[in-house]
Amino acid sequence: MKNIRIAFIGTGYIADYHARGLLVQEGVAITGVAAATETSVEKFAARYNIKGVLTTDVSLLAERDDVDAVIISTPNKFHAPYALEFLRKGKDVFLEKPMAMNAAEGEDIRKAAKETGQLVMVGHMWRFDEEVNYLKKEVSSGELGRIVRTKGYGIHENWGPEGWFTKKELAGGGALIDMGVHAIDTVRYLLGDPEPVSVYARLGTWYGEYDVDDTGVLVITWSNGTTSVIESGWWQPYTDGPEAATRLYGTKGYGCVFPTFIQKKDVRRDYKPSGPEKTEHCDQRIYTRQMEYFVSCIRNRQQPVPGIMEGQTVMKIVEAAYLSSEKKELVRM
Repeated sequence: MKNIRIAFIGTGYIADYHARGLLVQEGVAITGVAAATETSVEKFAARYNIKGVLTTDVSLLAERDDVDAVIISTPNKFHAPYALEFLRKGKDVFLEKPMAMNAAEGEDIRKAAKETGQLVMVGHMWRFDEEVNYLKKEVSSGELGRIVRTKGYGIHENWGPEGWFTKKELAGGGALIDMGVHAIDTVRYLLGDPEPVSVYARLGTWYGEYDVDDTGVLVITWSNGTTSVIESGWWQPYTDGPEAATRLYGTKGYGCVFPTFIQKKDVRRDYKPSGPEKTEHCDQRIYTRQMEYFVSCIRNRQQPVPGIMEGQTVMKIVEAAYLSSEKKELVRM
């Protein structure tokens, strides 16, 4: 079996999860690392015993014949430029969420992927969570009837990020583009990926000194008639659920993830995930399954899901939410 040769662009917190996920895959070799500083490159390479090309020059990796694909987990500002560079050099691309700074950049990525025939996967990793997939199966089977409304959460309670996450120039937005996207994509996945019809949002900055949002409430109407309420935030004093927690209200019953159960009249059925208990909410197993799937898509030349269309739909919703909040009016998609 021919090795799939993958390079890392960016060595921050999330890259560790991806590296650990790749190291347990058969037929995969990490052949390069690029990051902003030599120190961060060297530390990351030492941590995972990477012997390939170590550089601060991203373009050097794009030119390499021993790189089949890249994992891009840089500040959001660089997602689209790096994705375009690697796609045009014949490399497949895994992009951390959000896929770009805005929908226009997302469209550039879509066009480049179509022109080159290369694959793009977007890191909406909750689609690989066991509990999320349990609830999706229940919804798809009609167990809960028609889903009328939902609530979802992408919130940091009594905590918030620093650095580039809080700079609009580098991130494109704040808590919504950082955390809210998890809630948006998770509920869309659970509902069978309907299209957004309209978005109404109120966003604000209440908990920190930065030029991005740290508080948000969105109301999304979907093409299947469901209405979703999404809450995003950093430094919130309380949240009704952890990241990607989603509540579904159907005509036959109620279902939710985190905690995960379905309830119909007086009957409640709880779901206990298989395997060892999670040591953290964003468990390594989610990322390992995500990397396994990405490698499989590369090997079989299969367009990943979540890919460009899923990532772009989230970007359009986020963009509509910022516009809605600015204009204080409903935005139709």
